[in-house]
Amino acid sequence: MSGVHIIGTLLRGYDDLTALIPAAQIKAGKLPDGTVRGLLLRSVSNTENQTLTREATIRKRARVSVTLRTQEYRDFDLIMPLIVKACAGLTGQIAGHMRVSILTAGEGPDVLGPASTFERTQDFRVSYDAQT
Repeated sequence: MSGVHIIGTLLRGYDDLTALIPAAQIKAGKLPDGTVRGLLLRSVSNTENQTLTREATIRKRARVSVTLRTQEYRDFDLIMPLIVKACAGLTGQIAGHMRVSILTAGEGPDVLGPASTFERTQDFRVSYDAQT
């Protein structure tokens, strides 16, 4: 879940985004019932480098999906670029993880969400070093 933690930290720390979606509405796993505007972070997959020797760190890769839920369809054009800007292309030490690198990994389709909302996803590929 470290990929989700890294992306969540970046999204909650990006002021342009939290001006539109409060940090409390950026959640991993599940948005509270009745949420009509928020971001949901989910782990899609996790892999790690396979080695035959014991190393102090191991390179991991996570695919993380960020789902925007909103009542207004036009919000996609405003908020989706902010999600990308908050995360894509960043490198370095992020959220306590070393040698992080983040790339976009595709945008999902528009779907209908609960309570007459709209949803769309943006995926990221997050690579980082983890202690063994």
